Order: sequence, then structure tokens, then C-alpha cells
Amino acid sequence: MVTSSICQERVWFISGTSSGLGRALAEAVLEKGEAVVLTARNPQKVEELAAKFPDRALVVQLDVTKPKEVQDAVKQAIDYFGHIDVLVNNAGCKIVGLIEELSDSEVRRQFDTNFFGVLETLRAVVPHMRKQRKGHILNISSMASFMAEPGGGFYIASKLALEGLSGTLHYELQPFGIKVIIVEPGNFLTNFPVSSIFVNDTQIEEEEYKAFINDRRNEVSERGMERSRLDEPGDPKKAALAMIKIVDSEHPIVRLALGTDAIESINYGLEYIKRDLDAWKELSISTDCDEVVANKT
Repeated sequence: MVTSSICQERVWFISGTSSGLGRALAEAVLEKGEAVVLTARNPQKVEELAAKFPDRALVVQLDVTKPKEVQDAVKQAIDYFGHIDVLVNNAGCKIVGLIEELSDSEVRRQFDTNFFGVLETLRAVVPHMRKQRKGHILNISSMASFMAEPGGGFYIASKLALEGLSGTLHYELQPFGIKVIIVEPGNFLTNFPVSSIFVNDTQIEEEEYKAFINDRRNEVSERGMERSRLDEPGDPKKAALAMIKIVDSEHPIVRLALGTDAIESINYGLEYIKRDLDAWKELSISTDCDEVVANKT
């Protein structure tokens, strides 16, 4: 379907809008009066929301691990609205398992969703934003980027890769008026633990390893059955409003932490790195060439 005229409202393209932060953000944007491309692997899950805003919502099937679906989804969005102003790479999953044990296919599944799916979407959308000479890109990372969680190594690695990509993209797209923002949420009361975290059994007969995996499985199970503000203190609606506010800002920051737990985890991670950096500073600088040392003195 092609609209007869270019949509005048700001258009958001959000991946993973069937639940969680993606759903909360889509609802907040639509209620604000702007337009949203509601993407989901199962489009039926967002049709009810789209029906409430028939002139400003477009439902598109999208599995970010399938490049053709990414290209088709972006084309549908451009054909329908005429432009994309805000891209939110929100779709993601978490595969829990031991670094020693997870199979190559499981590792690829993790990166295909959290990293390569984002990369594919960026490559499809950025050319349109460059032509516009404006736009915003929000890449949803995690406070886990500053943590080391047993069993979560590949999830963390995928988010760290996304952070590195996003930081560079921020500078590359500055000349085109495109803002790139890394969003680092803490724990929010969504169905992410139930629908998007997959815990693998360990086959290695080591009690220490089994303890790690059992702890992760119990954590996911408890959050699925007895989720509370103590375990997941974040309010998805407030997170959505915060993301809208940063996009509305004339000078948005590069990193946006969401939640008290995110602030605490990121601060702890930075302090941990700084502590080791300071403790071994003399050894670190001792590796400079003699000529460099002489110039400094």
C-alpha cells in the first residue's frame, strides 16, 4: 500500500514491537501523535494496537535475522510513509550457556539477532536518512555491557559489539545530521525473561558449572512466575517516555542508561576498570618506547 502523500508526522521504525520495551515505546509514540512502523516476527500480535491508530500505524512482518525481510520491511515503510525519521533497533534475545559449551549455531543465533540483525537494518535505513540529512538511531544495548555474568558471556559479547559499532556510527553519521544513541536499560517489568531468554543445560559434569546454569534458570523461572518491582524495578512506560525525550532533545547524549540498577551497574563496571587501570599504571606505561619516555621527561 502506498500513501498518496508523504506523512508529515515523524515516523518511527521500531523492531520487536510485540512486547516489552518495543511495545511500550510504540504505544507512547502513537499516543504522542506520531507515526510508527510496527514490526514483529508475528504481526498478529500488534494488529490490535495498529487498529487504534489506523492513519499512523503500519504493521510489517520482520525477523531481523532474515536479510530479505529487513529489506522488504524498510521498503514497505518508505513506500507507505515516505520517510523514516527514527530507527529503534530493539529486537533482541539472550541465550544463557557456558562459553566452553555453547555450540557455534547457538552463538550465531545470539549474534544474528543482537548484532547482525541490527547491522542489516542499519544498512537498509541509513541511506534514506543520509538523503534526508537528518534522523535518529536508537540501538538498544544493555547494562550487561558493563558486567561479567556467568552464563551470559555471548549475550554480553553481542551487546559489547553493538556498543562498539554504535560509538563509531555516531561519529560517521554526524556530518549528515543523524544522531546515534546507545540505550542501556536495566531490568524492566516486561516478558523478556519469559519470551526471549533461553537457558541451555550443561552437559559438562562439573558441579561449579551446573551451579551457574541452575542459578540462571531459577532466576528466569522466578521472574516469569513471581515478577516484582524488587527484581525488575523499571517501568516500561517511563522508559518509553525517556527515549522519546532524548530524541526530542536538541543535543542528545550518546549513551542513555535507563533505571537505577543500570546506573549502579555501569558505575560499578567503570570503577572496577579504573581500579585496575590505576593499580597497574606503572607497568602499563613501562611498555612505551625509550624515545617516547625520553620525550615525556
